[in-house]
Amino acid sequence: MRRNDGESGFTLVELMIVLVIIGLAATAVLLAMPEPGGSIESEAERFAARAKAARDLAIVEARPVALRIDAAGYGVARRSAGEWRPASRYDWSQGTQAAVRGTIEGGTRFDSTGMAEPLRLTLRRRDQQVAVDIGQDGAVNVRR
Repeated sequence: MRRNDGESGFTLVELMIVLVIIGLAATAVLLAMPEPGGSIESEAERFAARAKAARDLAIVEARPVALRIDAAGYGVARRSAGEWRPASRYDWSQGTQAAVRGTIEGGTRFDSTGMAEPLRLTLRRRDQQVAVDIGQDGAVNVRR
């Protein structure tokens, strides 16, 4: 700013206002940043989408497909020539804990009609929890 007395520059009040605005902007950016690995809901939605894709694969290929779930993540396996062959593997985001309850230990299977062994997967991270249910009819639902 120009002053009448020949001096130029900013006043202390003007500098303080600029610093406050920068601080508020930085706070807004930090609060808007997503948590690392995404939310637990996103993790459950990803699992549900892949479970639906596994069910659809079983129907399209007319052969069983299995979902195998453990503490580190989950995998998809296809039945071929009398053996289970791993097709893909996905890891849980850091800090995610998985608990599986169902008729088959550690997973489920979809048959060639899309029917499944019932399963409930509960994902936990810190104080958040989300469940994914796979019904006997092959329906996959996320429960918040």
